[in-house]
Amino acid sequence: MKRVFSSFDRIAVFHARNLLEAEGIRASVRNQILSSAMGELPPAECQAEVWVADDAEAALAEQILRQGSTRAGGAPWRCACGEQLEAQFLQCWKCGRGRC
Repeated sequence: MKRVFSSFDRIAVFHARNLLEAEGIRASVRNQILSSAMGELPPAECQAEVWVADDAEAALAEQILRQGSTRAGGAPWRCACGEQLEAQFLQCWKCGRGRC
């Protein structure tokens, strides 16, 4: 396992993990509750972190986090229910179907 991202902002950390998982990279969040120890621990110890399961995917994971998801680009798409959605959406807001 290798750390690829850390931040005091837990929302940013979980977003980073979600970006990686959307790209097929297994990732986990560590130290997510240590922010409650601020003042008791050194600041660097209180950051939540994203770790990838496979060290060989760490460079790709870091690239994805710098550039954003590759799935976010592209053309708008139409769901089977007929709803028109922008490219960044992976699931239809109307019926819940995933983008194929």
